[in-house]
Amino acid sequence: MASVTDQSHNAEHQALSAGALGSAGGRDLIRVGSRRWFLQTGLAGLGGLTLPQLLHAREQSDAAAGRDRKAVILFWLSGGPSQLDMWDPKPEAPAEVRGPFSSISTALPGVRFSEHLPLQASIADKLSILRAVDCSASNHTPITMQAGNPLARRTNDGRDGAGYPSMGSITAKFRGANDPELPAFVGLAKSWASDVYGAGQMGSQYEPVKGLELSGKFNLPKGVEVPRLGDRNNLRQQLDRLRRGLDQHQTLDKVDRFTQQAYDMVLSGRVQQAFNLDDESDATRDAYGRISVGEKALLARRLVESGVTFVLVSGAWGYFDHHGDDVRWGGIEKGLKPLLPRVDRALYALVNDLEQRGLLDDTFVIMMGEFGRAPVINVKAGRDHWTNVMSMVVAGGGMPTGQVIGSSDSRGRSIKSGLVRPQDLAATTFRHLGIDLGTHWTNPRGRPTAIVPEGGRPIPELV
Repeated sequence: MASVTDQSHNAEHQALSAGALGSAGGRDLIRVGSRRWFLQTGLAGLGGLTLPQLLHAREQSDAAAGRDRKAVILFWLSGGPSQLDMWDPKPEAPAEVRGPFSSISTALPGVRFSEHLPLQASIADKLSILRAVDCSASNHTPITMQAGNPLARRTNDGRDGAGYPSMGSITAKFRGANDPELPAFVGLAKSWASDVYGAGQMGSQYEPVKGLELSGKFNLPKGVEVPRLGDRNNLRQQLDRLRRGLDQHQTLDKVDRFTQQAYDMVLSGRVQQAFNLDDESDATRDAYGRISVGEKALLARRLVESGVTFVLVSGAWGYFDHHGDDVRWGGIEKGLKPLLPRVDRALYALVNDLEQRGLLDDTFVIMMGEFGRAPVINVKAGRDHWTNVMSMVVAGGGMPTGQVIGSSDSRGRSIKSGLVRPQDLAATTFRHLGIDLGTHWTNPRGRPTAIVPEGGRPIPELV
């Protein structure tokens, strides 16, 4: 079983910042509508960093105008969620396997969830529960599962992922954004390297946009006034004057091809509008939960509704890593128990909201982590890493729901039936997005590389 050493793993826990991101009052609660000057991030808006990636997505979207608006929202449960204490309880197993939680019935006859997921249990008929996911190639970090590729692995040698891209980056390259003024791939996470996997060697232009930093970037800077929205020349002159006052080596001239589009994005306000949770009613915000993962889930809905194609949501780095009460996130009782109602509410609210808005059939919703947890509670009241099997849930995408796909054995130790591999998840995702499963990208050595490796095929039960 792949795992990091105790020493490096403890170091990772110690490196966590103060303030639980999954809790109310956490420091990454989304602050929208700020007047942060986008030029402060390196003429970051218009000078060759983040915005060119957005404009590349715009160019792709323009070419595909008028098509459907398929999208993906991926909830990343960083750290490795316990299948036994969430979606695959074993009520008949011995206590050390069963754990401290009881199980409850769901909207699907004979299917049980943890007692701490009552909202998800109530909409189980709108979900598909995958209980036989092979995570044997995975490790801490999102590489393998977010790539949907068992060849993309954590190697700790400076070449993690072997150059393979994430599903989100493949989406950015081969589909692009659903709206020309929005990015194709947005990550909503504070800990970027450990919670969001990017483009590998496919190209920096396909990296995910840092959504939590984007808010406010496309507001007009303080001191810039545009008498009429169409007065682009006036805007250019003012931005040029501001640019000359910055210690900035990159200039607007380096992005001539996209300059006009950049002005359009700033002037239209579409990006900033998409990130503005203040447009939502109090009832809607309460339904999602006014905590980190709830606000990010609501923001994900706004983004796909506006035209982003792939959104990744992570509440906090490692917050599902419940080894025991001696680590930051605690064990099963002290750590997982208070966390479950938050993700329970977020997924429940998102699925219902998408359905009510007529967006659910076009939006494939995934909730998963990097691996499962061991089938025996350890001496520290937690569960260790377990890469033999994990569970995940999906919804929407116009796919069949109200089903359990695959099974683990009686103690949740191994896959019993219905194997689902990372590459099968990738194939299912790309099929939903209308990306040809036979598509290749070219690596730096000029070698065509399949977007779906190792014989991946769409999960039969979801076709």
